[in-house]
Amino acid sequence: MSKILTPPTTFTGRLRYLGPGFILSAAIVGSGELIATTALGAKAGFVMFWLIILSCLAKVALQLEFGKNAIYSGTFIMHNFNNLPGLRLGKAHWSIWLWLSLQGLKLLQVGGIVGGVAIVLNMAFPFIPVNFWAIISVLITSFWVYKGNYGPVEKGSLVMIILFTAVILISVISLQWTPYAINWPQFESGLQFSLPTALVATAFGAFGITGVGGDEIMYYNYWCIEKGYAAYTGPNDGSREWSDRAKGWFRVMYLDAVLSMVVYTIVTAAFYLLGAAVLHTGGAVPEGYQMIETLSRIFTETLGPWAKNIFLVGAFFVLYSTLFTAAASWARVWGDAFGQIGWMKFGSQQEQKRSIGILSWVLPIVWCLLFLFFQAPVRMVILGGIATSVLLLLVVYVSLVFRYRNLPAALKPSALYDMFFWISVLSILFVSGYGIVQII
Repeated sequence: MSKILTPPTTFTGRLRYLGPGFILSAAIVGSGELIATTALGAKAGFVMFWLIILSCLAKVALQLEFGKNAIYSGTFIMHNFNNLPGLRLGKAHWSIWLWLSLQGLKLLQVGGIVGGVAIVLNMAFPFIPVNFWAIISVLITSFWVYKGNYGPVEKGSLVMIILFTAVILISVISLQWTPYAINWPQFESGLQFSLPTALVATAFGAFGITGVGGDEIMYYNYWCIEKGYAAYTGPNDGSREWSDRAKGWFRVMYLDAVLSMVVYTIVTAAFYLLGAAVLHTGGAVPEGYQMIETLSRIFTETLGPWAKNIFLVGAFFVLYSTLFTAAASWARVWGDAFGQIGWMKFGSQQEQKRSIGILSWVLPIVWCLLFLFFQAPVRMVILGGIATSVLLLLVVYVSLVFRYRNLPAALKPSALYDMFFWISVLSILFVSGYGIVQII
């Protein structure tokens, strides 16, 4: 039965078909915003605020290319990676092997998120040890992802976005009635494009992990397909009707991506400013098991001691949203990658469901074991951020192939779109290249 659907032409009509961006926003704000961004603000003060904003704004054009690829191809991203030009090793393209080589650090990153969730729950219910909370949280997450499909992931992400956005905005506004109030000279100093050498590694990790990262850009393909954008467009039959439908669903996807960017940019900026204003001033940098206790100061110093419970609620939803969406997204991209390599079957819908079901248990268990072994959530997240920055360079390359080799001629974008696309590409290449040179 055909699912082809004429795209909505009004703003309100398009709003009814949003969703993939909610999942990305929920995935982004846990490790990047609460941990890496706040830690960077605590270490650097206001001086690197510009980098955080650039990180949020610079990558959305690449996300759009991956979303468009999902709509006009109707196929998953690792399948499309495997059809890229260039060297192949065994059954898979070199880009898939490069992605796989970075996943060790990425596993550490989400292991750090597991630790963050467990620490928050232990602070709320201290009679249960942190390690037990880590085990409980991943088992619940695996069961939820295993039993669910696109609908529960989207709705759960939206609820968590609303909750953590409200909590963080209340805190940053309240900051202005405390001794930590942000003044204009402080804010201006954060917009002067300076990058202290001592903070390059931390900044490099934060650039990769804040805003939409290489992972989330890749996940967007799966969620756009599961939302139905590709099915609504239908297979490319070369007709004018098809290209008109594709352009219409592009516009829906653009709105979805831009609104999610607005959400995570506001939340990211708020977390950084709180870290710079409260934690940097007091010389407190979140580390180890004291991470959440230190981070709670951004609330207790602004709203009062009573606000610690509010912080714990907000921190739980911020961190758990990332854990939940990571489990759902990783199960899909890993299953797809293993299918291209030949390690799993991922061709039919039944095979995809089986592979996703297996990985929705295996991956969270691995994250949990890594946290139980390393017990260093902040460091684990930052290391994952560095891997994400490298992955972002791969995403830039693939985006260029999608834009100039794979995109059907009938869907060629405007010159204004291409201008923003190249600004994104050059910004990412500059920051990532500079960071790699400094680290080496």
